[in-house]
Amino acid sequence: METKPSEISSSKMFGGYNKRYKHFSPTLGCSMTFHIYFPPTSTSPSHRFPVLYWLSGLTCTDENFIIKSGAQRVASSEGVALIAPDTSPRGLSIEGEAESWDFGVGAGFYLNATQEKWKNWRMYDYVVKELPKILNENFPQLDTSRASISGHSMGGHGALTIYLKNLDKYKSVSAFAPIVNPTNCPWGQKAFSNYLGGNKTDWEEYDATCLIKKFTDVSATILIDQGGDDKFLHDQLLPHKFEEACRSAKVPLLLRLQPGYDHSYFFISTFIDDHIRHHAQALNLP
Repeated sequence: METKPSEISSSKMFGGYNKRYKHFSPTLGCSMTFHIYFPPTSTSPSHRFPVLYWLSGLTCTDENFIIKSGAQRVASSEGVALIAPDTSPRGLSIEGEAESWDFGVGAGFYLNATQEKWKNWRMYDYVVKELPKILNENFPQLDTSRASISGHSMGGHGALTIYLKNLDKYKSVSAFAPIVNPTNCPWGQKAFSNYLGGNKTDWEEYDATCLIKKFTDVSATILIDQGGDDKFLHDQLLPHKFEEACRSAKVPLLLRLQPGYDHSYFFISTFIDDHIRHHAQALNLP
């Protein structure tokens, strides 16, 4: 079982390359794929690119963002490498893993499951520990000490919670339509009760609205874009709850409600340039 990543595809884009890799993950107990967008190589051979991790939403793989977002245009000009992991373990054949689109395969919620049946669902450790180590050991052109994190929907939840619990590891965070208060919405309650069990105190460890009260030493403004016509806005996403929590904790938040936009990659691709620049600024500070 090869833990060292092997390249399975490569496509040139904006002078750089989208490359897809496969490896065996000891954390998850299965083979995983991830994408890296490498910006055009600098003339200086010693130059290393900072990295921006992108966490995707429910039902997605490591491909959606790379194919649909158009993020590579500004990542190329700003010299930021994009890292897109998958959203859950795959191929484990756990009973019920593929019965619903919002739980199991494609719905890892970027947590470490504590319930025995779902013990392989450890996307938190995969993103925070295993993936950076793989990048560090296999891609000398990447500077993983300069990292930021972003994501969409479930991935926005992942980005915010991972950032808040690891402020020493990431320079900045942003999100599109994130699930910011999962303990209070149907998606979160379904996932957390199955992955984490019935103790709601355990759920709060993966809820950005709860965590912001504890981890307030945020160095860069948190950027969130939310579509005004997103059908999940009022029952699943609840950005006003996070906004209130940030205000109480005096944490800098720029929450932009974008009129007329939905929950899709049409929305993400419209505003992704602002997010890449937001992170590039934080990553390139001395």
